[in-house]
Amino acid sequence: MKKTVMGLIGLMICAGMITGCVGNDKNFDPKKGITVISREDGSGTRGAFSDLFELVVKTDDTQTDTTTLEAIIANKTGVVISDVVSDMYAIGYVSIGSLNESVKAVKINGVEAVGENVKNGTYEVSRPFNIAMNEKISDETQDFINYILSADGQAVVEESGYIQINSDTVRYEPTGASGKVVVSGSSSVSPLMEKLAEAYMGLNSGVSVEIQTSDSSTGMQNVMDGSCDIGMASRDLKESESSLKAMPIALDGIAIVVNTKNPLDNLTKEQVRNIFNGSIIKWSELN
Repeated sequence: MKKTVMGLIGLMICAGMITGCVGNDKNFDPKKGITVISREDGSGTRGAFSDLFELVVKTDDTQTDTTTLEAIIANKTGVVISDVVSDMYAIGYVSIGSLNESVKAVKINGVEAVGENVKNGTYEVSRPFNIAMNEKISDETQDFINYILSADGQAVVEESGYIQINSDTVRYEPTGASGKVVVSGSSSVSPLMEKLAEAYMGLNSGVSVEIQTSDSSTGMQNVMDGSCDIGMASRDLKESESSLKAMPIALDGIAIVVNTKNPLDNLTKEQVRNIFNGSIIKWSELN
């Protein structure tokens, strides 16, 4: 009799795991509403996320982002993470390279949000990290770009948890360059760029690389108006930015993150879309 009862309990637990139901944490009430955290207009991560989850409705003349108006807007990656940490019922999205143990990345269509799955194509929620410049750039700016695209720079990309854009390239040779390079833009690209700049300046004491973190659109505008040398974007360039020369430096995935107390483990792409467009408003609706 004891074995039968234990067996039934085991089957019930397994059934809950298979259906992916939420609410098996005693501190988590699935009847509560979902707190949606999104990025601001101009964020490359928001643009890529909205495209990947089909939140953008396009007509002949316009396109509309259907993200719910109830969403809390966070203007930086770190703010998204802190908002999710502070709210058990929150959900947001960040660069895979920005993940830490304070939040939980859920699987999408059963695939874990890790760099290896982005690389092999099984995790579909990915986008390029781009840099952009004007046609004429300084020698020190070109030298820094050469480093980023070299075997040494791409090794930093890989070590930082991102995917190399080019694994078959030459080693970097210091040129003795000197001067200052100002880099501006995406808060998603910024953590990687900081590591690249640190490694580069370790090889070139005569060059100072200054990084100004904002969003992709601000970075592109700053390049166009000459207030920075390199712009960072976590999306492709817009038609209005076509005067710039752009190139990818890495590939990154976008992780959908929830509070660590949330028992949810997996979402489909359709469920994510319906959460962020406001069609699903309670965690219990995901059962």
